Amino acid sequence: MSDSEPIVIPSARDVRGNLDTGNGETDACVVACPPHPQQGGHRGDGRLVGISEHLTDAGVDCLRFDYGDWDEGYGELGDTYAALEWASERYDRVGVTGFSFGACLTLLAAGGTTVDGAAGKLPELAAVAALAPPSRLNDDLLAVPAMDRIEAPATVVYGERDDLADWQSVVERAEELGWATTALSADHFFVGRTEVVAETVGGFLLEAL
Repeated sequence: MSDSEPIVIPSARDVRGNLDTGNGETDACVVACPPHPQQGGHRGDGRLVGISEHLTDAGVDCLRFDYGDWDEGYGELGDTYAALEWASERYDRVGVTGFSFGACLTLLAAGGTTVDGAAGKLPELAAVAALAPPSRLNDDLLAVPAMDRIEAPATVVYGERDDLADWQSVVERAEELGWATTALSADHFFVGRTEVVAETVGGFLLEAL
Protein backbone atom coordinates (compact mmCIF):
# COMPACT_ATOMS: atom_id res chain seq x y z
CA MET A 1 0.00 0.00 0.00
CA SER A 2 1.26 3.49 -0.72
CA ASP A 3 -0.40 5.40 2.12
CA SER A 4 -2.29 4.84 5.38
CA GLU A 5 -4.22 7.70 6.94
CA PRO A 6 -5.46 7.63 10.58
CA ILE A 7 -9.24 8.05 10.72
CA VAL A 8 -11.70 8.86 13.52
CA ILE A 9 -15.07 7.34 12.63
CA PRO A 10 -18.09 9.35 13.84
CA SER A 11 -19.81 7.28 16.52
CA ALA A 12 -21.10 7.41 20.06
CA ARG A 13 -18.15 5.13 20.83
CA ASP A 14 -14.43 5.64 20.27
CA VAL A 15 -13.95 4.05 16.84
CA ARG A 16 -10.68 4.69 15.04
CA GLY A 17 -9.13 3.26 11.93
CA ASN A 18 -6.63 3.54 9.13
CA LEU A 19 -7.61 4.22 5.54
CA ASP A 20 -5.15 2.43 3.28
CA THR A 21 -5.02 3.89 -0.22
CA GLY A 22 -3.28 2.91 -3.43
CA ASN A 23 -2.08 5.12 -6.24
CA GLY A 24 -4.75 7.34 -7.75
CA GLU A 25 -8.41 7.87 -6.99
CA THR A 26 -10.96 5.09 -6.63
CA ASP A 27 -14.70 4.82 -6.05
CA ALA A 28 -14.38 1.50 -4.17
CA CYS A 29 -13.46 0.69 -0.56
CA VAL A 30 -13.47 -2.42 1.62
CA VAL A 31 -14.12 -2.19 5.37
CA ALA A 32 -12.02 -4.72 7.32
CA CYS A 33 -13.19 -5.98 10.74
CA PRO A 34 -10.51 -7.27 13.14
CA PRO A 35 -10.64 -10.39 15.31
CA HIS A 36 -11.71 -10.52 18.96
CA PRO A 37 -10.46 -7.40 20.79
CA GLN A 38 -10.18 -9.24 24.10
CA GLN A 39 -7.85 -11.76 22.49
CA GLY A 40 -5.47 -9.23 21.00
CA GLY A 41 -7.44 -8.46 17.84
CA HIS A 42 -6.87 -5.04 16.29
CA ARG A 43 -6.71 -3.24 12.95
CA GLY A 44 -3.04 -4.17 12.53
CA ASP A 45 -3.88 -7.88 12.32
CA GLY A 46 -1.54 -9.45 9.76
CA ARG A 47 -4.32 -11.15 7.81
CA LEU A 48 -6.24 -7.89 7.42
CA VAL A 49 -3.09 -6.00 6.47
CA GLY A 50 -2.33 -8.64 3.83
CA ILE A 51 -5.82 -8.36 2.36
CA SER A 52 -5.55 -4.57 2.40
CA GLU A 53 -2.23 -4.64 0.55
CA HIS A 54 -3.74 -6.92 -2.09
CA LEU A 55 -6.64 -4.50 -2.52
CA THR A 56 -4.63 -1.28 -2.59
CA ASP A 57 -2.12 -2.75 -5.04
CA ALA A 58 -5.09 -3.13 -7.40
CA GLY A 59 -6.44 0.37 -6.73
CA VAL A 60 -9.14 -0.34 -4.12
CA ASP A 61 -8.97 1.44 -0.76
CA CYS A 62 -9.34 -0.40 2.55
CA LEU A 63 -10.55 0.90 5.92
CA ARG A 64 -9.15 -1.15 8.82
CA PHE A 65 -10.70 -0.11 12.13
CA ASP A 66 -10.65 -0.87 15.86
CA TYR A 67 -13.78 -1.40 17.93
CA GLY A 68 -14.67 0.78 20.87
CA ASP A 69 -14.75 -0.54 24.44
CA TRP A 70 -15.73 -4.19 24.75
CA ASP A 71 -19.51 -4.67 24.66
CA GLU A 72 -20.18 -8.41 24.19
CA GLY A 73 -20.49 -8.03 20.42
CA TYR A 74 -23.36 -5.55 20.50
CA GLY A 75 -21.29 -2.36 20.53
CA GLU A 76 -18.86 -3.93 18.09
CA LEU A 77 -21.70 -4.55 15.62
CA GLY A 78 -22.62 -0.88 15.95
CA ASP A 79 -18.98 0.02 15.32
CA THR A 80 -19.04 -2.04 12.14
CA TYR A 81 -22.12 -0.19 10.91
CA ALA A 82 -20.43 3.13 11.72
CA ALA A 83 -17.40 2.13 9.65
CA LEU A 84 -19.61 1.02 6.76
CA GLU A 85 -21.54 4.29 6.91
CA TRP A 86 -18.27 6.26 6.85
CA ALA A 87 -17.14 4.38 3.76
CA SER A 88 -20.55 4.59 2.04
CA GLU A 89 -20.55 8.38 2.37
CA ARG A 90 -17.26 8.56 0.47
CA TYR A 91 -17.30 5.70 -2.03
CA ASP A 92 -19.76 4.45 -4.62
CA ARG A 93 -18.95 0.78 -4.02
CA VAL A 94 -18.29 -0.69 -0.57
CA GLY A 95 -17.35 -4.19 0.46
CA VAL A 96 -16.80 -5.70 3.89
CA THR A 97 -14.51 -8.41 5.19
CA GLY A 98 -13.29 -9.66 8.54
CA PHE A 99 -11.36 -12.39 10.30
CA SER A 100 -12.74 -14.68 13.04
CA PHE A 101 -14.83 -12.50 15.42
CA GLY A 102 -14.68 -9.85 12.70
CA ALA A 103 -15.89 -12.35 10.11
CA CYS A 104 -19.03 -13.04 12.15
CA LEU A 105 -19.58 -9.29 12.44
CA THR A 106 -19.11 -9.06 8.67
CA LEU A 107 -21.97 -11.50 8.11
CA LEU A 108 -24.17 -9.93 10.78
CA ALA A 109 -23.76 -6.42 9.40
CA ALA A 110 -24.14 -7.48 5.77
CA GLY A 111 -27.39 -9.16 6.76
CA GLY A 112 -28.70 -6.03 8.45
CA THR A 113 -28.76 -7.59 11.92
CA THR A 114 -29.76 -5.19 14.69
CA VAL A 115 -28.02 -5.18 18.06
CA ASP A 116 -30.82 -7.31 19.53
CA GLY A 117 -30.37 -9.92 16.80
CA ALA A 118 -33.43 -8.96 14.74
CA ALA A 119 -33.46 -8.17 11.02
CA GLY A 120 -32.95 -4.54 10.13
CA LYS A 121 -32.23 -2.45 7.07
CA LEU A 122 -29.69 -4.01 4.74
CA PRO A 123 -26.62 -1.90 4.01
CA GLU A 124 -25.83 -1.35 0.33
CA LEU A 125 -22.79 -3.54 -0.24
CA ALA A 126 -20.98 -4.72 -3.35
CA ALA A 127 -19.09 -7.64 -1.78
CA VAL A 128 -18.88 -9.68 1.43
CA ALA A 129 -15.98 -11.94 2.45
CA ALA A 130 -15.80 -13.82 5.77
CA LEU A 131 -12.51 -15.41 6.87
CA ALA A 132 -12.79 -18.21 9.48
CA PRO A 133 -16.18 -17.04 10.79
CA PRO A 134 -17.66 -18.45 14.02
CA SER A 135 -21.39 -19.09 13.82
CA ARG A 136 -22.28 -16.71 16.66
CA LEU A 137 -21.01 -13.97 18.93
CA ASN A 138 -23.59 -14.65 21.65
CA ASP A 139 -27.13 -16.03 21.96
CA ASP A 140 -28.59 -13.03 20.08
CA LEU A 141 -26.04 -12.47 17.33
CA LEU A 142 -26.16 -15.49 15.02
CA ALA A 143 -24.44 -15.57 11.64
CA VAL A 144 -26.55 -18.13 9.75
CA PRO A 145 -29.91 -16.27 9.90
CA ALA A 146 -28.09 -13.12 8.78
CA MET A 147 -26.60 -14.93 5.81
CA ASP A 148 -30.07 -15.62 4.43
CA ARG A 149 -30.64 -11.86 4.10
CA ILE A 150 -27.36 -10.95 2.35
CA GLU A 151 -27.92 -9.81 -1.22
CA ALA A 152 -24.35 -8.96 -2.26
CA PRO A 153 -21.89 -11.48 -3.76
CA ALA A 154 -20.38 -13.30 -0.79
CA THR A 155 -17.76 -15.87 0.10
CA VAL A 156 -16.53 -17.83 3.12
CA VAL A 157 -12.88 -18.85 3.45
CA TYR A 158 -11.85 -21.21 6.22
CA GLY A 159 -9.02 -23.41 7.45
CA GLU A 160 -9.52 -27.16 7.19
CA ARG A 161 -7.69 -27.67 10.50
CA ASP A 162 -9.53 -24.86 12.33
CA ASP A 163 -10.60 -26.32 15.68
CA LEU A 164 -11.31 -22.96 17.37
CA ALA A 165 -14.17 -21.41 15.40
CA ASP A 166 -17.44 -23.31 14.92
CA TRP A 167 -17.42 -22.55 11.20
CA GLN A 168 -19.12 -25.72 9.93
CA SER A 169 -22.72 -24.46 9.96
CA VAL A 170 -21.65 -21.21 8.30
CA VAL A 171 -19.90 -23.06 5.47
CA GLU A 172 -22.86 -25.42 5.04
CA ARG A 173 -25.29 -22.52 4.73
CA ALA A 174 -22.97 -20.66 2.36
CA GLU A 175 -22.89 -23.67 0.05
CA GLU A 176 -26.68 -24.00 0.23
CA LEU A 177 -26.96 -20.34 -0.76
CA GLY A 178 -24.62 -20.85 -3.70
CA TRP A 179 -21.79 -18.75 -2.28
CA ALA A 180 -18.19 -19.42 -3.15
CA THR A 181 -16.43 -21.29 -0.33
CA THR A 182 -12.71 -21.99 -0.10
CA ALA A 183 -11.03 -24.48 2.23
CA LEU A 184 -7.37 -23.74 2.86
CA SER A 185 -4.89 -26.18 4.35
CA ALA A 186 -4.46 -24.18 7.56
CA ASP A 187 -5.44 -23.78 11.20
CA HIS A 188 -7.64 -20.99 12.53
CA PHE A 189 -4.82 -18.45 12.37
CA PHE A 190 -3.61 -19.41 8.87
CA VAL A 191 -0.03 -19.67 10.09
CA GLY A 192 2.30 -19.32 7.12
CA ARG A 193 -0.63 -18.77 4.76
CA THR A 194 -1.08 -14.99 4.96
CA GLU A 195 -0.23 -14.49 1.30
CA VAL A 196 -2.70 -17.17 0.21
CA VAL A 197 -5.37 -15.62 2.44
CA ALA A 198 -4.72 -12.19 0.93
CA GLU A 199 -4.95 -13.54 -2.60
CA THR A 200 -8.09 -15.61 -1.92
CA VAL A 201 -10.09 -13.05 0.03
CA GLY A 202 -8.68 -10.02 -1.77
CA GLY A 203 -9.16 -11.65 -5.17
CA PHE A 204 -12.84 -12.32 -4.50
CA LEU A 205 -13.43 -8.77 -3.29
CA LEU A 206 -11.67 -7.25 -6.28
CA GLU A 207 -13.69 -9.33 -8.72
CA ALA A 208 -16.98 -8.48 -6.99
CA LEU A 209 -16.14 -4.79 -6.72
